[in-house]
Amino acid sequence: MATKTTIEVPVEEQTIQQEIASQECVEATTVAPQTEEGDNSASEIATLDKESVLARLAERVSEEPSAELRNEVEALKVAFYKLHRADMEARRKAFFEENGADAEYKVQTDEAEVRFKELYNIYRTKRDEATALSDKEKEDNYNAKLAVIEELKQLVDGEEALNTTFAKFHELQARWRNIGQVPQAKVSDLYETYNLHVENFYDYVKINKELRDLDWKRNLEAKSALCEQAEALAEADSVVEASHKLQKLHEEWREIGPVALEYKESLWARFKAASTIVNRRHQEHFENIKAKQVQNLERKSALCEEVEKFVAENPTSHKGWNKASERLLEIQNEWRTIGFAPKKDNNKIYDRFRAACNNFFEAKHAFYTEAKDDMAKNLEVKTSLCERAEAIALREDWAKATEELLALQAEWKESGTVARKYADAVWKRFRAACDNFFARKSQHFSSVDNEYSANLAAKQSLLEEMSNAVVKSFNEIKEYQRRWSEIGFVPIRNKEELQKQYKAVLDKLFGMVRGADREQQISKFKNKVASMRDAGGKTLRSEREKLYNRVKQLEQEIHTLENNIGFFAKSKGVDALIATVEEKIARAKRDMADAIERVKLIDSQE
Repeated sequence: MATKTTIEVPVEEQTIQQEIASQECVEATTVAPQTEEGDNSASEIATLDKESVLARLAERVSEEPSAELRNEVEALKVAFYKLHRADMEARRKAFFEENGADAEYKVQTDEAEVRFKELYNIYRTKRDEATALSDKEKEDNYNAKLAVIEELKQLVDGEEALNTTFAKFHELQARWRNIGQVPQAKVSDLYETYNLHVENFYDYVKINKELRDLDWKRNLEAKSALCEQAEALAEADSVVEASHKLQKLHEEWREIGPVALEYKESLWARFKAASTIVNRRHQEHFENIKAKQVQNLERKSALCEEVEKFVAENPTSHKGWNKASERLLEIQNEWRTIGFAPKKDNNKIYDRFRAACNNFFEAKHAFYTEAKDDMAKNLEVKTSLCERAEAIALREDWAKATEELLALQAEWKESGTVARKYADAVWKRFRAACDNFFARKSQHFSSVDNEYSANLAAKQSLLEEMSNAVVKSFNEIKEYQRRWSEIGFVPIRNKEELQKQYKAVLDKLFGMVRGADREQQISKFKNKVASMRDAGGKTLRSEREKLYNRVKQLEQEIHTLENNIGFFAKSKGVDALIATVEEKIARAKRDMADAIERVKLIDSQE
């Protein structure tokens, strides 16, 4: 029996499709024609594929909802579901072509549609929130305009001056215009009510012109008198008193009513000009006072800094403290001659100055208290240094004793001062011990110089013998080295040059022996290679591999030794260590050159 073909469409998709169909009908009947730009946008959207529609929707939903955005989102929705339906139909058709018309087909989930629904729901939530907010704002605007109408009603019943009433009327009109939209259903009644009360106001303000003109005349006379008084204040002796009187004149001016329009601006300009002169004099007076107070603050700050510098630097001698104390008294006298600082800074700068002076005298007292204790301790230290120097002066290990005595002299310089009554005696004692040692040392080394000169002649003679020698073994070179080391020290001024000559001669002798030995070794290796070649290529390749590995090992060893030299600190004895490492580097380079030559020899045989 044939199986009936079924197509299952999810309920949610059905809802979306119904909404699209409904929306298309609404748009066809209610939406205003799009602009040329909108038409172009819709045409462009119709050409997009599903992924491009999703990308554009994801970009647009982040924007604030608007009519333009609504049109574009709805166009994207229509375009997406047209593509979606076409895609689903293509899948269904392909399924039946592949499985036969009787197969049961189930709609597969479209991840693109899931993503579209997520984005569309985000947009719809934002759209609904914006609509709700807009409705609330319109209702608030409606209530605000009702409040303006209520105030218009009260203007008619008020008893204020006409100019004040007109000012309020104009203010209410401005407020009315600035309030935004109201619900459309309430617009007609609202504006009819507003216009009715505006007409009532204009009927109310038709007052008697003669009464108004009489009132304006009295006001003109009163304000003219105030102008004369303000102009007289410009010449007053007391700037402060003139400013106070001007404030009272302004209070009277505000109490007087309006004048005729033709006098209003000129009268106010006259009063304002007189006021400006008085105010300028008052401002300049206090600006001068403030400027002077700022200068006073700067001078007082500089004095504070100078006293604080004394405390921070802390003089280290009695003379330094006396000089600082004399300057401090001068600063305190100068402080008394300076006037007030600005009110907000006056107490602060005084407290700072007083604290700096107190700190100075506390530091001075602490210095003299500590100085007495320090000088007593310094005397004990210097006495100990004298005793140690006297012990060293009797020794004959001249190098070590000299080093220790120089260290004692450095300690002496750092040991501080002592009381004047002890200073001369303790210094003479220390100086005598040092002089005694160096006199004995000088006498000893005057006899040693003759011995060093003889050693120099002996080493020069041995160098000449070595330069002319022809050696055949390393033992002969070792004998020369033994004889050299048995000769004692030479004068220090000749040591470096003599050692350089000795090294050069040794290198020559070693090269002589190594050359002969190397020729023998290479000759033996050639014979070894020949026998390896006859035995087969595998043995020869194995020997080459060993030599090649040896070359790489020596290359790494040389690199390590050269790096190590760079890390040696400059200290006593390091030169000998560097010389040893350099000899190892030279030996490794020779061995590497020999190994490379042997590899080349094997390669030539292959």
